[in-house]
Amino acid sequence: MTLEGHVKNGAIVLEPPTQLPEGTRVRVEVLATPCEPTLLDRIGHLGGQAKHLPPDAAEQHDHYLYGAPKKS
Repeated sequence: MTLEGHVKNGAIVLEPPTQLPEGTRVRVEVLATPCEPTLLDRIGHLGGQAKHLPPDAAEQHDHYLYGAPKKS
């Protein structure tokens, strides 16, 4: 018999919920879970692509985005 489920708060939850007799021996096989891509994986190709920015854009981003006074 093969049962499937997931881990929730450190416990294995079977889907659908299954009652096994007390003392039943089981074997757990961990299936690889697909890793979600990181933010860098998703938008890393955009690095260095911005054109026509002021040379101090990184240091003065609040000024350029929100109109805040420039930092000295």
